[in-house]
Amino acid sequence: MARKRSTGDLKRRIVFEQREEVDRGDGVTVASWIERYRCRAGFVHLRGGETVMADRLQGEHSQVIFVRDCIEARDVETDWRIRDLDTERLFNIRDVTAGEWTDSDRRWIDFLCQSGGVAG
Repeated sequence: MARKRSTGDLKRRIVFEQREEVDRGDGVTVASWIERYRCRAGFVHLRGGETVMADRLQGEHSQVIFVRDCIEARDVETDWRIRDLDTERLFNIRDVTAGEWTDSDRRWIDFLCQSGGVAG
C-alpha cells in the first residue's frame, strides 16, 4: 500500500498557466500563456507500463504532479499547463483527478502530465 501524502511531499514550486488568445491591436490574435495560480507541489515519476515506455521512446516523460485541493486548483483543465519554477520545465496536463483523502481530511488533486513533447 502506498504511504499517505503529507505537506512535506510538496517540495517543488509550480505555476499553472492557461492558454489565452490575445489581440495584438491590429485585428490579429496570438496565443499567450497567462499565469493563473502558484503553489507547492509534489512529483511522482511514472516508471513502468507500455504507454509510459512508448512515451519515453518519443522523448516524453509521464508523471503525476499533485497539489492540495483548493478552489484555484479545481479550475485547472487539460488545456492548461504547469511550469516548474525551480527548473523552468513545462508539463502538458493530460488528465485531472481528485486524489486521496488523508487522515486529516485534506484532499489532493492529481495532474497526469507529460514533459518533453510539444508544449503548444
